[in-house]
Amino acid sequence: MSTAFLVFDDGRIFEGKPWGAIGKTFGEAVFQTGMTGYQETLTDPSYHKQIVVMTAPHIGNTGFNEQDNESSKIWVAGYVVRNPSTLTSNWRAQSELEQQLIDQEIVGIQNVDTRAITRHLRDRGAMRVGIFSALELTREEMVIEVRKAPAMSGAFLVKDVSTPQTYVVPAQGDIKFTVAALDLGIKAATPRMLSERGVEVHVMPFDSTFEEIVAIAPDGVFVSNGPGDPSTMTQVVEVIREVLAAEIPIFGICFGHQLLGRALGFETYKLQFGHRGINQPVIDKNTNKVEITAHNHGFALTAPTQGTFTTVYGTGEVTHVSLNDGVVEGLQLLERPAFSVQYHPEAAAGPHDASYLFDRFIDLMGKKVNN
Repeated sequence: MSTAFLVFDDGRIFEGKPWGAIGKTFGEAVFQTGMTGYQETLTDPSYHKQIVVMTAPHIGNTGFNEQDNESSKIWVAGYVVRNPSTLTSNWRAQSELEQQLIDQEIVGIQNVDTRAITRHLRDRGAMRVGIFSALELTREEMVIEVRKAPAMSGAFLVKDVSTPQTYVVPAQGDIKFTVAALDLGIKAATPRMLSERGVEVHVMPFDSTFEEIVAIAPDGVFVSNGPGDPSTMTQVVEVIREVLAAEIPIFGICFGHQLLGRALGFETYKLQFGHRGINQPVIDKNTNKVEITAHNHGFALTAPTQGTFTTVYGTGEVTHVSLNDGVVEGLQLLERPAFSVQYHPEAAAGPHDASYLFDRFIDLMGKKVNN
């Protein structure tokens, strides 16, 4: 087996073996701390242009199946694992994980010290990285290529992952509400969880106008997760402001949370290494309940975590805070039907501590309709 190299823009290089497709790839290096759910990670559009380092040492043992995909393809720019499984052992498996990486041309690397890589990223912060396999390049040449790759700050990536046209996920049973979901990189589990609650979900392109949204007469608007720098999303932020002015109930998650915050006048900033995984502790400030939640974000809001804040849409408050680093994880308006969380309440592949937030969205829409 030939040699593969994981090359960081600060010059550090890890040597391993090829895994998946052969070649080279570039992206932002991030680490994912989940012990399970690698397929959901790979197919999450929020990981577009990111090379994902899995901290769990053993990856691939349950293979790959069509049912657990969160989108139509693998989105990660590259994949880094310590010990890929040599055996696929699960009754739902339809193929081996490595074969999917090969078929979808995802360059990966194995047999590297992912613990050391993670510690490096924690110390130095997220940075550009490249994977090189079966290429005749010097170490200096590889570092130069990595440093030419674009950074995540300032990246406008939503257009790559959003649906080109509206599609409808029908409600299961009687239709109770209609929701317009702005697709910034939506995961399949999200409209499914709304559908299970009697919601007909119209998944709409990221650049849908306010007029196109209200044309379907929605009872609420959902703003999804997605990749890139929230500061580039000025058009979507303006649409959110129109939704707020119209007092249509709105619920944002992850990227959508950041955009709702920007619509309220807050700034966003790049985290040192972000939150990625399915084991992130968050506290609900109103109940003091701790939730274990699923995250995938490299940016955060600057909103105040103590007391209330004032916006042109009335008073608001931060509702959830990370117990690891104090990052704002949720907010709400007190005089308008709007709230958001930084994490993923659909939580494929778990945990499900935050699934109640979909019920909260249902309650907001119910109150609006009854009024």
